[in-house]
Amino acid sequence: MRFTLGAALLAILGLPAHAQEGGLAKPNLVLQQLVEGLPTDARQAVRVLTATFKPGDKTVYHSHRFPVTVYVLEGAFTLELKDRPPLTVRAGEAMVEPPHVAMTGYNPSATEPTKVVIFYVSTADTPFLDPLHH
Repeated sequence: MRFTLGAALLAILGLPAHAQEGGLAKPNLVLQQLVEGLPTDARQAVRVLTATFKPGDKTVYHSHRFPVTVYVLEGAFTLELKDRPPLTVRAGEAMVEPPHVAMTGYNPSATEPTKVVIFYVSTADTPFLDPLHH
């Protein structure tokens, strides 16, 4: 029996191997990471946001109360976390921003826009970010 990487991924995701055949959509695992700090309430708020950064645009200096996943659709996104080296992810890649860490993110390109999808799980009514002063 031939066991392909695609079949292995489908098995890991709990999907039958035949799901990869005949024009059926297949999931593509972009990022898997163990995180700490997710909410433990009986109910959570799930937010999916999009953002477009023109060349040189950046976020306010901020932190998050819970982990934030950023998936880059176009361009590149650089995240500067306090006391850590900058991290850049490019189109098709993702990262998890840790909770309770001061940060700013920006489009490092001088010519190309950056488009991202942001996934955030929090307790109800938690703000997406908390602005900070340098």
